[in-house]
Amino acid sequence: MVVEYDGTNYYGSQWQSGLPTIQSEMEKALRKLTGESVRVAMAGRTDAGVHARGQVVGFRTASALSTESFTNGLNYYLPRDIAVKSAYVADDSFDVRRSAVSRHYRYSILNTRTRSPLREAFACRINGNLDMLAMNRACRALTGEHDFASFASGIAGETKSTVRSVYRAEVSREGDLVVFDMVANAFVRHQMRSTAGCLVRIGLGRMSQDEFQRVVEAKKPGLAGPTLPACGLCLVGVEYPHPLEEEV
Repeated sequence: MVVEYDGTNYYGSQWQSGLPTIQSEMEKALRKLTGESVRVAMAGRTDAGVHARGQVVGFRTASALSTESFTNGLNYYLPRDIAVKSAYVADDSFDVRRSAVSRHYRYSILNTRTRSPLREAFACRINGNLDMLAMNRACRALTGEHDFASFASGIAGETKSTVRSVYRAEVSREGDLVVFDMVANAFVRHQMRSTAGCLVRIGLGRMSQDEFQRVVEAKKPGLAGPTLPACGLCLVGVEYPHPLEEEV
């Protein structure tokens, strides 16, 4: 299923005991709809406060309900800030995480002097002129395969690799909204928000291209500096070798 959600009121996508999460709400709705205790898996892990337009959720069920009935039924039981956009029947070999070839995240920046309570629910407000050319120049250092340890957090003592392949990284402006898009095979924790923080400092003239390059090459956890707020981050979509409607 392709799922959209406003992550403001949730402690992330993955289940956490006693806390509201996207997974717990999905499983609760599935139990009401099918009568089964279903465990769901998600293509991308989103942290507390992070949104999604195209999260992919998978689960196994003995229910004979049609995909349309699943979509309509779950949307009846789910809270207003979570919605199923579409549902598909997939082949048994399909895995929402392992079968994915890329994830697309977007960080939105409201580049205005005045506050906007409504728009700031889904964007981080930055006051000051942002140098788009400098920000995009820095993005060139991100594409390709790199060790992104400098942009990661919460990995101390872990043995998991922080090497990722970035297929696209660019910054664009739509009026007073500046968006940073990155497409990669996978992401380390806080990679997008840490990178966006560096790009903002570059755009404001507070970090040089050489300094940014050194951060990329250092591979030292936390070196990138503070992360930008979760509210500006959104999982736009997940790509598979074939469109989801063909994964049958």
